[in-house]
Amino acid sequence: MPAGRKLVIVESPAKARTIAGYLGDGYTVEASVGHIRDLPQPSELPADMKKGPFGKFAVDVENGFEPYYVVDADKKKKVAELKRALKESDELYLATDEDREGEAIAWHLLAELKPKVPVKRMVFHEITREAIARALESTRELDTRLVDAQETRRILDRLYGYEVSPVLWRKVRQGLSAGRVQSVATRLVVERERERMAFRAAEYWDVTGTFARTTASSEAEQGAFPARLTQLGGRRVASGRDFDDRGELKGSSEAVALDEARATAVATGLAEAAFTVLSLETKPYTRRPAAPFTTSTLQQEASRKLRMGSRQTMRTAQSLYENGYITYMRTDSPALSTQAVDAARRQAAELYGPEFVPDKARVYASKNKGAQEAHEAIRPAGDHFRTPAQVARDLSGDQFRLYELIWKRTVASQMADARGSTASVRLGADVELEGAPQQAVFSASGTVITFRGFMAAYEEGRDVDRYADDDAAVAARGRRGGAKAEAGADDAADGEQGGRGGKGGGEVRLPQMAEGDALTADELDADGHRTSPPPRFTEASLIKALEERGIGRPSTYAATISVIQDRGYVTNRGQALVPSWLAFAVTRLLEENFDRLVDYDFTAGMEEDLDQIAAGSKERVAWLTQFYFGDAARGADAEGLRDLVANLGEIDAREVNSIEIGDGITLRVGRYGPYLEDASATTASGEAKRASVPDDLAPDELTVEKARELLDTQPEGDIVLGEDPSTGTTIVAKKGRFGPYVTELLPEPELDEGLSAAARKKALAARPKPRTASLLSSMQLETVTLDEALRLLSLPRVVGVDPESGDEITAQNGRYGPYLKKGTDSRTLPSEDAIFEITLEEALAIYAQPKRGRGASAAAPLRELGEDPASKKPVVVKDGRFGPYVTDGETNATLRKEDAVESVTLERAAELLAEKRARGPVKKKRATTRKAPARKAATKKS
Repeated sequence: MPAGRKLVIVESPAKARTIAGYLGDGYTVEASVGHIRDLPQPSELPADMKKGPFGKFAVDVENGFEPYYVVDADKKKKVAELKRALKESDELYLATDEDREGEAIAWHLLAELKPKVPVKRMVFHEITREAIARALESTRELDTRLVDAQETRRILDRLYGYEVSPVLWRKVRQGLSAGRVQSVATRLVVERERERMAFRAAEYWDVTGTFARTTASSEAEQGAFPARLTQLGGRRVASGRDFDDRGELKGSSEAVALDEARATAVATGLAEAAFTVLSLETKPYTRRPAAPFTTSTLQQEASRKLRMGSRQTMRTAQSLYENGYITYMRTDSPALSTQAVDAARRQAAELYGPEFVPDKARVYASKNKGAQEAHEAIRPAGDHFRTPAQVARDLSGDQFRLYELIWKRTVASQMADARGSTASVRLGADVELEGAPQQAVFSASGTVITFRGFMAAYEEGRDVDRYADDDAAVAARGRRGGAKAEAGADDAADGEQGGRGGKGGGEVRLPQMAEGDALTADELDADGHRTSPPPRFTEASLIKALEERGIGRPSTYAATISVIQDRGYVTNRGQALVPSWLAFAVTRLLEENFDRLVDYDFTAGMEEDLDQIAAGSKERVAWLTQFYFGDAARGADAEGLRDLVANLGEIDAREVNSIEIGDGITLRVGRYGPYLEDASATTASGEAKRASVPDDLAPDELTVEKARELLDTQPEGDIVLGEDPSTGTTIVAKKGRFGPYVTELLPEPELDEGLSAAARKKALAARPKPRTASLLSSMQLETVTLDEALRLLSLPRVVGVDPESGDEITAQNGRYGPYLKKGTDSRTLPSEDAIFEITLEEALAIYAQPKRGRGASAAAPLRELGEDPASKKPVVVKDGRFGPYVTDGETNATLRKEDAVESVTLERAAELLAEKRARGPVKKKRATTRKAPARKAATKKS
């Protein structure tokens, strides 16, 4: 290699540390810590630009959609460090990820650093010594087509959000957002909930039993097996899939639905019947292994098997990639390199035997026409895979579990098919019903796996079927009763339990039988069932739905789901995604006024166009022009976003935020949450009766009956608690904007009728204010007592006087909970009860402790992780005002949503601390007037 210092820039500190260990002397490896530049908020533009063409979007839509990029405030220090490192270097290697976003980061670095030394684009898909060495020998130029596609995506999202979101602010609620993918994902979840709300359950019955051969001369002929009634009197017996969502038999169904009386009569009538095998069909069974992981399938499978959210999965996968354990985790290609195929086949033969490896290697290709084939599938890194046992010492928690899942899937993908046979048997007997004999036919099926093949290593999980309990496997599972009310939405299928009638679940073994053999029945039971509504989406099934429709890209799904959760559009109930009423209002507004923007095909079409821009077959400025300004030659159907927003007309905000529940009851999405309104009932003041809706009540659970219950139990007006014995004033409990509270009713002051308006206003302003206090979190508006109210109104409570300073110490309840106050020094109290119970001695002990956060006392760390490799100081996990965080005593870094306190590792903590140090301290804005900087020309691509 030529002499001289070489600067290598990657995105993350963890990646930088790993690569630096492979490159050695002669290389300086630095991390940009993600993007360094972005479009600023319009309010952050220089003063002379705010009224110009960049003023609305930080994008000049009139002149080729030219973007105005600025270095993020928290990245200026990092950029300065990179410039200093570049001055000491003879070559620059841009080693960001090889995808659109990674290419754009490299382009922004190039534009900001302005290097005067040779620049090389270095790419790799795994961080191993061999891969880094190969990448150094095969550098390339920056791919401006990928940069074009990423810039187009960024500008598109800015235009979409900045034009549509303000409509939501005006008509629904401040702070909401709309987005190209997030709004469509929200619509999917809302539409599924609408289906559940419209669903009407149907009741049906069936008969199940356990059967065995009457005479069994060999071991193969012995054993009992379960079966279900499938035919009665020549007609098929209805199961759940024969009913529609209105609770009625489908028009095309020729099945007969059994009621309780008829099913019981069949079970009773067959108690002593002699059964005969009517038919037996056996056919070969073969099952192929699943393809290696793509980003989407990894998120789905981690959700099913590991109960990991998409954001948690991607965070863990990124850590594994950056530390050299797996290949790049953002890919939609299931293909494996030749080296990976050889490694998987070799390892399968070593661990399971040569008979578990097929003669020819398996080749996988993406079914998605828009797939980016630049990357391999997600697999263990290296030309020789490390087994889970070999990495167990270095990995733990989520990292180990995810690595093991990836390893199993990769090895299994190159193993032989599972083989066996599937047997289906029909058995029958006559039963006397309504004075006439009718033939009752029972059916059962089972799969015998004679060679496990890939199943010895791994079997793919499955989302639970809505009609899972309709299969003959109800009895096979040894279970009685109907389908679950929520068909598997809260409990995704594991899928590693063997063959349930060939469909997954508990394995059924059928004895050896032949047509005409006699059978005896045992445990004949009549079972009642209710049909189930469509299951709610889980993160896994929502990702699958988005991918099937071609909406978004796998690398964005985790961020999309996080956004709709953070915005309050969906919440989690177990693994199920439940839409909020806010999501209903937002989706309705978009459907009725921006129908094209939330149309599934239109959104998928935009994604295809972005792919064509990346391929160089479409030009970004022309495409953005058509999207934003429209195509006048094609008429109204090609109306652009600008005109679509401008020609909205008047949107009835009240109508958009209203959902009819029925029986004159309407749910309204208000500023402070959803509430019910009954137009047919009024309060004493003549207003429509209202009631708040509990946060934990899902939309499909809000029936007319439940709404009536909420309205009937809602307190009407003020609740009079009694008189204060010391003042004689009436104490009442009320429901306010910020929650329930108690107050006193003071008499109206007697004013001289001759007072002027100004004097009257002054006199009213000078009257005493009523005492008021919010209820504690443990109190209910409906049950608060007079004594409790008087205790609240007595606050703040004087605890005592500090003997050293002479300051009075008081205990009180505030916006952030209970606290002590001494002069200007506040300290958090451990509980609400402490407000009334804490002694002066205990208060002084709290003040004697070091102060942290918003007046809170120092608490013991939640966990001790070890020594930080950079600062060489002990790292601990603590609980703070904004949630748990890691600290080495000098730098604090808040844990992300996907980082669990119980499983966060020292490596992850060190990464968070390094990122925080790289950003530098947050500088407070000074309120001084300064001259606006000269306009900076937008950087052009070469």
